Amino acid sequence: MMPTSPHGRTELLRPDGSPVRVLVVDDESALADLLSMALRYEGWEVRTAGDGAEAIRITRELRPDAVVLDIMLPDMDGLAVLGRLRRELPDVPVLFLTARDAVEDRIAGLTAGGDDYVTKPFSLEEVVARLRGLLRRSGAAAARSESVLAVGDLILDEDSHEVARGGQEIHLTATEFELLRYLMRNPRRVLSKAQILDRVWSYDFGGQANVVELYISYLRRKIDAGRSPMIHTRRGAGYLIKPGE
Repeated sequence: MMPTSPHGRTELLRPDGSPVRVLVVDDESALADLLSMALRYEGWEVRTAGDGAEAIRITRELRPDAVVLDIMLPDMDGLAVLGRLRRELPDVPVLFLTARDAVEDRIAGLTAGGDDYVTKPFSLEEVVARLRGLLRRSGAAAARSESVLAVGDLILDEDSHEVARGGQEIHLTATEFELLRYLMRNPRRVLSKAQILDRVWSYDFGGQANVVELYISYLRRKIDAGRSPMIHTRRGAGYLIKPGE
C-alpha cells in the first residue's frame, strides 16, 4: 500500500523511496519556519536558507527536488539566485514567492525559468498544492495517484475499476477485482486463504477455501495467460503477487 502522510494523503517519494527534499529560501524567518512546518507535515525533508548565497550552498549539499524561492532577498535578486540554482540542477522545479503582483513580474519570473508563482499573502495550502503539482509533473517524485496500484506492469485503478497489464486492458468481475486489489495492496506478501476469505468474501474460515483457489485460477487466466506469471502459490501458506520475471 502506498505510504501516507499524517493527514492521509499519499506521500510523494523520491525514486529510491526516500522523502522528497524541498529547499525554502526566504529572509523572513517566521514565514520560512511556517512553510517548513507545513511541508514537513506532508512527510517531506525541508531545509531553509535566509539569503541567496546560503541557498546555493544548501542546493549543492541537499540536491533538492523542488525549491520555494522568494524574489526579494537581502544579498541578491531572486532571479539571479534562480540562475545559479539552474546551473547546479537544471531541471529542479522552482516556485517563486513575491509580494509583487504585477503582470510584468510574473512574466519576468517565469521567463527566467521559474515554474510557478505565488504572491504574498498566500495560504499554506496553496503553496503545498502548487508544490505537489510541480513535483508530480517534474517526475522527481515517484508516487502515483492515490487511487492507482501498480505491481510491475500491472496497473489497477481503484476509482475507475480499470485494470491493465503491459498497456492491455483486462476485464474482471467484481469479485476478481476485489481479490486482485487485495493482492496488489500487499505485493510480495504471502496471504493465507483465511485472510483472503475474510477480506474479499467476509467469511470466517471454514470449508470455503476452494472458492479462493477457484478465483485465483480465474485471475491467473486473465492476468498471467501468455505472460510471465505474477500470481504465485506458496504451498501450505497462501498466495502472493509480484512483478513478472
